[in-house]
Amino acid sequence: MVYTIGETVLDIIFKGDQPVTTKAGGSMLNSAVSLGRAGIPVTFISETGADRVGEMITGFLEKNNVSVKFIQTYPDARTPLALAFLDEQGDASYSFYRSFPEKRLTGDLPYAGPDDLILFGSFYSISPEVRNRLSILLTEARKNNALIIYDPNFRKQHLKDLETALPWIYENIDFADIIRGSDEDFLNIFGTGDAKMTFERMNGKVLIYTKNKDDVEIISPYLQVKVPVPSIQLVSSIGAGDAFNAGIIFELINNKIPNSDIISLTAEAWKKILVSGIRFASDVCQGMDNYISANLFHAFV
Repeated sequence: MVYTIGETVLDIIFKGDQPVTTKAGGSMLNSAVSLGRAGIPVTFISETGADRVGEMITGFLEKNNVSVKFIQTYPDARTPLALAFLDEQGDASYSFYRSFPEKRLTGDLPYAGPDDLILFGSFYSISPEVRNRLSILLTEARKNNALIIYDPNFRKQHLKDLETALPWIYENIDFADIIRGSDEDFLNIFGTGDAKMTFERMNGKVLIYTKNKDDVEIISPYLQVKVPVPSIQLVSSIGAGDAFNAGIIFELINNKIPNSDIISLTAEAWKKILVSGIRFASDVCQGMDNYISANLFHAFV
């Protein structure tokens, strides 16, 4: 089982000053939907308000083969909204609107064992309101030898919180087996400008380093590999990194790669995994969905 844990939002997407579409969103939700569409058993751990938006999103997840068993509904809250503003290049900036109680993530959490995988990250993973419960989940998963992937997804609007968040970011790195982030993420967090400089902050963990349309790099204590990114017609970058994460997980699970083998994978094995991530991300970037196209998935298998 794959578990993704993060925020549930309704994305309202703008071009110029006009809203053009709405999508169920949130980084880990996006990854979960791509995995569900790809036929991977996946459970999403999250929270919604007891409102029509929450019901719509939960129904959407179920239709896309995502288990909602661990989504908690707050009776006096509203499901968060994210306004996403696309520029002329298709890149997005965001404004968020939330109304949740102070005590959060108080429901049941799953058991993650040695055959399971957890994907977590974004600002949700360093939110004080959920931090304690998230740490409990990750500590148990670490103890049980589940594979853990961390995507910091740390944007400029979070810089005001960096001083408080940095100890938790380092703790998240320690929890993880693989850290997957963009050059923008790591520039914001560490002030590092390339993959090698960033790897020095990873405490010997596997780093997957993306740079928008440039090469994807992976660095571990034993190797460094680059894979080129093909040119595409970009429509929207929303969900690209989330789809990339799903593509990485798809390849790990589809090839039955044991968690214990991650640190010792060959360069050729990593190239195949990274190509899968790039394919998933490229598909998302060529449309307005936040997840891979269900009717195009046959192209990836």
